[in-house]
Amino acid sequence: MRMKFNRSSQLLLVSAASLLVAGLVTACGTQTVDFVYVTSSQAAGANSYGEIDVLEVNSMSGAMRPIPTSPFPSGGRNPVADAVSADNTNLYVVNQDDNTIVQFVIGNDGKIYPENTVNTPGIFPLAVAIAGSNLFVVDTYQPLPSCSNSAPCSGSVAVFPIAAKDTANSEKLGAPVANGSLNYWPLNLPASSDIILPTGIAVLKSGAGLYVSAYDKTANTGYVFGFSIGADGTLTALNGGVPVTAGVRPSAIAADPSNAYVYVTDTTAGNVLGYAIQTDGTLTALTSGTGGGNAFQAGDAPSAIAVDPAGGYLYVTNSLDANITGYSMSSGKLTRMGTYPTGLQPVAICVDPSMHHYVYTANFLGSNVSGFEVNSTDGSLINTQLSPYTSNALPTAMAAIPHAGSKP
Repeated sequence: MRMKFNRSSQLLLVSAASLLVAGLVTACGTQTVDFVYVTSSQAAGANSYGEIDVLEVNSMSGAMRPIPTSPFPSGGRNPVADAVSADNTNLYVVNQDDNTIVQFVIGNDGKIYPENTVNTPGIFPLAVAIAGSNLFVVDTYQPLPSCSNSAPCSGSVAVFPIAAKDTANSEKLGAPVANGSLNYWPLNLPASSDIILPTGIAVLKSGAGLYVSAYDKTANTGYVFGFSIGADGTLTALNGGVPVTAGVRPSAIAADPSNAYVYVTDTTAGNVLGYAIQTDGTLTALTSGTGGGNAFQAGDAPSAIAVDPAGGYLYVTNSLDANITGYSMSSGKLTRMGTYPTGLQPVAICVDPSMHHYVYTANFLGSNVSGFEVNSTDGSLINTQLSPYTSNALPTAMAAIPHAGSKP
């Protein structure tokens, strides 16, 4: 028997179906727990701008998918680092080949909107961090005309104050903070002409201190430079500007959320070096590592490091092994938990900021993102649903924000 419907009945059915679809969409929307921003150094075409993939994270499974209209142009060539503002409303992307920092406003739906571009004081920026109302950027070399690829010199760190927001939720960067006649702080060894090349930056959660990992190109020695941060962003070198030694060639650096420890990966030695932060901000090598030293075994060519925001675990990517080494943390000591396979050549890692329940890596040669769920009991990792996730070619860095509307 064929059923017949009048126009009113059809309209009621359509309305009911629309409400059902709307309810499903709303329900799905509440399960987005984070937005992850993955910069990729190579878009289609030679010498083109890099791109930024925006991936939303499902709170139930940890699975990732691109948001509508993703990817977005990075606003420059070869983006290599990114960071989000303290309130998660602005994204800052470092484009190395253009010596620029591009600021994007982040919408409620995770989309990004370019607002402003500033030049870094030096040449080839490589790392960025934010603490409170200041942005810190590390340049490979100090400014021209004294430094270049053909005539390299030591790197530098600069401070950009972040101005108050305008009505568009944009927080513009001010001029770099002055350091006497300079607008940056050189990373030089006292009484030495050796070239010091920086590799990473970490800012304490308290905003009181900043640390830069670097290595001596001549002596093949690694260092960590420490600075205290003044109320106006001014940096003061710790220990008279003398850095602590840090293996052979540091590749990344991170601080734990309690402001008590700093960890540095040594890509040549294949380990993680641990330091305790003293009351004056200076660093002292831990004695709980291998042989009573401050070294904890990692894998082949460790490249990036992330500390669980709750402070219980630490994760290191090993670029040549294509895996993660996981550690539990206790009084600064790292106890190795295991290794977990990623895509080819992982170079960046982050822990989801909402629940601290997922870990993601950007895999440079794999051109993808690997996802892991954190075991809440022991910190071990298992693959998230559908991992790995496709990104644009040659991803280099990642940052994440919690989704304000999520209900995990």
